[in-house]
Amino acid sequence: MERHDALFIGGGWAEPQGDDHITVVSASTEEVIGRVPEASEADVDAAVAAARGAFDDPGGWPDWEPARRADAMERLADALDRRKDRIARLVSAQNGMPVAIAEQLEGVFPSVVLRYYADLVRTAALEERRPGLMGGTTLVRRRPAGVVAAIVPWNYPQTLASFKIAPALAAGCTMVVKPSPETVLDAYALAEAVMEAELPPGVLNIVPGGREVGRYMITHPRIDKVAFTGSTAAGREIAETCGRLLRPVTLELGGKSAAIVLDDADLGATMENIFGATLLNNGQTCYLGTRVLAPRSRYAEVVEAFSAFAGSLQVGDALDAATQIGPMASARQRDRVESYIGKGRSEGARVTVGGGRPSGLDKGWFVEPTVFADVDNAFTIAQEEIFGPVLSVIPYGDVDEAVAIANDTDYGLGGSVWTSDHERGVQVACRVHTGTIGINGYLPDPTAPFGGVKASGIGRELGPEGLAAYQQNQSVYL
Repeated sequence: MERHDALFIGGGWAEPQGDDHITVVSASTEEVIGRVPEASEADVDAAVAAARGAFDDPGGWPDWEPARRADAMERLADALDRRKDRIARLVSAQNGMPVAIAEQLEGVFPSVVLRYYADLVRTAALEERRPGLMGGTTLVRRRPAGVVAAIVPWNYPQTLASFKIAPALAAGCTMVVKPSPETVLDAYALAEAVMEAELPPGVLNIVPGGREVGRYMITHPRIDKVAFTGSTAAGREIAETCGRLLRPVTLELGGKSAAIVLDDADLGATMENIFGATLLNNGQTCYLGTRVLAPRSRYAEVVEAFSAFAGSLQVGDALDAATQIGPMASARQRDRVESYIGKGRSEGARVTVGGGRPSGLDKGWFVEPTVFADVDNAFTIAQEEIFGPVLSVIPYGDVDEAVAIANDTDYGLGGSVWTSDHERGVQVACRVHTGTIGINGYLPDPTAPFGGVKASGIGRELGPEGLAAYQQNQSVYL
């Protein structure tokens, strides 16, 4: 069991000011695998004060030359690389992510994002002079937003933390990061990497905790900006709070994306990519295309192909390299997924594969990969985010109807189009009202803005746009 007794505040290990702890349980075995302190409001105060000092003190982090900050970020990337295998296994043990996926994403992607923003900030213009229309010139300055409260979810704890940490550090912000109570052990590996990289004390602080700790952080009077990834329900509450406080906020929220299979799609050639776009990380991924839209002319074929593929996936312990589908992150999440499977059945959808718990796995929060056929887009399972390995195959007549169904949702985060005609796929993709969409695959890239429309969020992460989210503009009229 991995046990920690301190919090990472002010560049080192700080004794917690409360007595509460977070007990970490393996999603695969239901065994206790860790214990860490749960931050109190007093601990949050200390972390914010440390971040505030690192930001406000003359000569502090925001006053460093961008190249010097970039050097520190690259040291942090190197330190994370040295811990990538440990981080991947910790994440898998906690949230059930198959370790083969964790090694590719949680172990590697954070350092890639850090290096991208380190390179970007070396060349990004922080000032520009614009000729005015009133007889003068304006100096436009891009300054760091300040102290950032970053709240990270459990499904991709290190990857989604890097979406916030990398651009914020590049911009010159300092941070208080709150990992989810389901995934706190990997946060200690991050803290060790920060210490090894010799980031100045207070630049990045970590306070594990639940919703109450998050609420306190968001409303803290010395916080300048909030960055949150999580559910739409929680995002609405945070948006209301930040709106009242006039506090900038970036929200990356839920999704119910469509995977549009066109009538010329070669399913056999693209099924491996379809897995990454529809079932990655046990279906616990916000952008997945869990609504599979199939032409009526090929509906039975598409249902059969997805059912056969889902049924062939290896379900098992997340730490087994052969596992393709691991457990849900918690018993509560498994209950949620199972309740939606029940709703699908009650509304008249037909289960073609899965629909229960896998045999032979008596421990762990497992759900079989499940495919529903005969789904109407108005069904609950087609409108609400399930966050599990459950796909709904919905028929359509022509492309116009497919686009209309894809857009008939409260969400707009991801999506995909599957076709043998690339240009046709692009044309269809551009008609879908969503923040991101892929052609014959889906994989976010650090260079491109990631985020949603409608109930899927506000603002963008990644790309130059992600850096701009942590900057404030100042105009100096000359």
